[in-house]
Amino acid sequence: MTRLRLATVNVNGIRAAFRKGMGDWLADRDVDVLALQEVRASTEDLTGLLGDEWDVVHDPASAKGRAGVAIASRHRPHLHRVELGAEDFDSAGRWIEADYEIGGRTVTVVSTYVHSGEVDTPKQVEKWKFLDAMTERLPALRAHNPLAVVVGDLNVGHDQRDIKNWKGNVKRAGFLPRERAYFSRFFGAEGEQVEGADGSTGPGLGWVDVGRAQAGDVDGPYTWWSWRGQAFDNDSGWRIDYQVATPELASTVTSYTVDRAAAYDQRWSDHAPVVVDYDL
Repeated sequence: MTRLRLATVNVNGIRAAFRKGMGDWLADRDVDVLALQEVRASTEDLTGLLGDEWDVVHDPASAKGRAGVAIASRHRPHLHRVELGAEDFDSAGRWIEADYEIGGRTVTVVSTYVHSGEVDTPKQVEKWKFLDAMTERLPALRAHNPLAVVVGDLNVGHDQRDIKNWKGNVKRAGFLPRERAYFSRFFGAEGEQVEGADGSTGPGLGWVDVGRAQAGDVDGPYTWWSWRGQAFDNDSGWRIDYQVATPELASTVTSYTVDRAAAYDQRWSDHAPVVVDYDL
């Protein structure tokens, strides 16, 4: 067996994260593959901060200083892709796939940063387009490789356990019933009709929410807290950072951890890393 330790984190700007201590976390965590979102830097900056021991694939956003996704690994990928959705849909900086040979098996890793959205604005329209594109891509991804995992900041809390103050957020982007319905279909039994929080129905895709599968029926564990007020100290957070695996890969999970900072002043992002060990 070969252990794959896969970590994902929205760094909220890689340069700022390293100034605040991300490098110390990374040096101590023995990560094999590191998925990043909101890189907001050039590939040169990114590789300079991570160092020569990492092989990096990076898809910056169309607009400089925005979004940006990357995957860094101790293994060089033998293929990577960045296209998602229709040709006229700009997914730059939000979706990157890479295939890695690990322990004699190919594992496909996707780092994604779903739009945060905003109700009744073009931002939410883009989010719907992105979730539609994911719905189309996930079955093709599993057909491409049964050992696949989509990780990142998906910017949706699936159910009431995923947001501390869920009652106050049912009309806000990130916890809209229609958004949550997509996730019910992502995680629903493959081929079965799944009813979403908005009353819609559609076929389940059969993917596994590793965090929920490992944590069980508990609140959280949250992965994002506002910088403002006492949100972090009161653990008033959202679980919006995921590792979403095919059943074949999910069955190999041996450990799931949210690396929540010990104290507010030790945070280097408003998100915490989500770290999963897979035994291949």
